[in-house]
Amino acid sequence: MAENSINRYHFIVDWGGTRVGFAEVSGLDIEIEAVSVRDGSSPVDSGRKIPGLRKFSNIILKRGIIKGDIEFFNWINTKSAGNIERRNIVINLLDESHSPIFTWQVKNAFPVKYIGPVLISDDSEIALETLELTHEGLTVISQ
Repeated sequence: MAENSINRYHFIVDWGGTRVGFAEVSGLDIEIEAVSVRDGSSPVDSGRKIPGLRKFSNIILKRGIIKGDIEFFNWINTKSAGNIERRNIVINLLDESHSPIFTWQVKNAFPVKYIGPVLISDDSEIALETLELTHEGLTVISQ
């Protein structure tokens, strides 16, 4: 293992719920749209590329199901008459002493999809639930 490598599996998610441990977090992506522009009087039939809007991927949170915890389900059900509860989320990658070394801050997130577990009678895997979130921005901070 490299001297400066980071254990990518030691993290917590402050999402406004009581449980902060997750099996998986994905979708921490930022993309800048490339926009073609061309001056209307230009004799060239191709355009220049300029940076357009930033686009953020949906964030996927996966965790094991435990008895009595329906907070994912309750959050997606806050939708009523075009409104839904929005939350700022903080995802911390932790070092061996549980101190944050890298932080993703997510602005105005809200759930767009809840996925229950796949139930298979002869499988010994933990039942996982998934919540897909959309949001309005992602900031990265290195401690």
